[in-house]
Amino acid sequence: MLQPLRMWHPIVAQIGAPMQSLGTFDYIIVGAGSAGCVLANRLTRDPKVRVLLLEAGGKDNWIWIHIPVGYLYCIGNPRTDWCYTTREEPGLNGRAIGYARGRVLGGSSSINAMLCIRGQREDYDGWAGLGNPGWGWDDVLPIFKRFEDYHLGADEFHGEGGEWRVERQRLKWKLLESFREAAKQSGIPETDDFNRGDNEGCGYFEVNQRNGVRWSASKAFLRPAMQRPNLTVVTGALVQRLTFEGTRISGIEFLEGAVQRSAQSRVETILSAGSIGSPQILQLSGVGPASLLRDRGVPVAVDLPGVGENLQDHLQLRTIYKVQNVRTLNEWYHRPTGRIEMALQYAFTRRGPLTMAPSQLGAFTRSDPSRTRANLEYHIQPLSLDKFGSPLHTFPAFTASVCNLQPRSRGWVRIATSDAHDAPSIAPNYLDDEDDRLVAADALRLTRRIMAAPAMRPFAPEEYLPGASYQTDEELARAAGDIGATIFHPVGTCKMGPDTDPMAVVDARLRVRGVQGLRVVDASVMPTLTSGNTNTPTMMIAERASELILEDLAARR
Repeated sequence: MLQPLRMWHPIVAQIGAPMQSLGTFDYIIVGAGSAGCVLANRLTRDPKVRVLLLEAGGKDNWIWIHIPVGYLYCIGNPRTDWCYTTREEPGLNGRAIGYARGRVLGGSSSINAMLCIRGQREDYDGWAGLGNPGWGWDDVLPIFKRFEDYHLGADEFHGEGGEWRVERQRLKWKLLESFREAAKQSGIPETDDFNRGDNEGCGYFEVNQRNGVRWSASKAFLRPAMQRPNLTVVTGALVQRLTFEGTRISGIEFLEGAVQRSAQSRVETILSAGSIGSPQILQLSGVGPASLLRDRGVPVAVDLPGVGENLQDHLQLRTIYKVQNVRTLNEWYHRPTGRIEMALQYAFTRRGPLTMAPSQLGAFTRSDPSRTRANLEYHIQPLSLDKFGSPLHTFPAFTASVCNLQPRSRGWVRIATSDAHDAPSIAPNYLDDEDDRLVAADALRLTRRIMAAPAMRPFAPEEYLPGASYQTDEELARAAGDIGATIFHPVGTCKMGPDTDPMAVVDARLRVRGVQGLRVVDASVMPTLTSGNTNTPTMMIAERASELILEDLAARR
């Protein structure tokens, strides 16, 4: 029978309480996020395979998880978010920023932007070129198609009938149509599909929704699997450490509320806790850079220097322009009856602003013509606010956010203490590389060129943030540090690579080096960032990993 789902609550384990074992499973999966939900579904298709899925957060039964605009209430809320904070970043002019990661069934897919972006052909061919066979574009495209349910049906690039629903957004704005035309006038062509391997162009994002409701990994993959008697799901499970038998991972120890529990894995333990959680668990278990572990008082089991290193993220530069003669969400929101109108429209038609993803219109382009492929992504929104969680501005304005898709700066995730309750130290090192600062300056200049295009002139756009006074490369890089924030795409902290790469944590089959019976399956294994939003690529990794895991199981039998 399935274990009952339990909400997380921060109670320290009772001192001296005996360890309670849940028993032995074939596979233990840590993290019921985008990757963990896919794995749980695929591995339990075989009724002979017993799987334990652990999630630190609670059930996804809160209404704001499912209403698309509810991300405003989920991010920064400990009910659904780990609420991490980075260190004070030199590249952000000494600022520390919030670093949201999903802490709920469905993980970040329950709180994210719902934008379905695969990335570029060159991203995956680059992975293969780094010594990771089986991960090139021609290898992964069939996997993307297999789990997709595309609104236009199957074709050369899309699948139909899979679990992962992809739909068009359910509203348009005149301002966004004009930006799209201005982008075209500035040399960025129109496109109707960002997911064919070359995402250059401007068009509307397609979203992971079903009829105006968020479609998360939990809904798509986990809920169907929870009907199977060979899957046990435990929420409120804070993992403390992996357990060893010699060089083999034998299981896991965790807290469920105030109760100290353990479980054993007959075949493998799989970390799917994400680019922050997976390296943290490895380090707490003595797998990581030996000097760091000794400094934190953790006995060294395996000296693996790449654990927690190679952190990469997309830095979002949020520019804001005041406009005239056109409607934005700012005025609608502040109208006396505006929010009532929005709520009624959503309740009766599942349309309107409450269906909005954080960004509706997107553009992929190059920061300068010398770039060999699109290295910028725009997220365009018909609204503006001072910072995430603040009220919308009272004046008409819109936001044109832009990020560097292929940053060269590298950061890290390192445990701060040996206690699993303590958040790790997170240092993305944004704008640490000179090329990233140049791309930031060029991106802000390109935004200004688009704003000056004929299609935008009727709205008299006025740069509100960062402000027109910033002009030189140095000034614009400093402005980028003032307005930059994460767009929530951390990857790379347990990267895959060949034996010749001393910083590789897992091999191309996602097995952790130096131990047996342990894999990492989540965005942390990406050796480099994909050129776009990372949720759907993470699911692809889990789908591919399930094939590899089941191949090994068949060989074992």
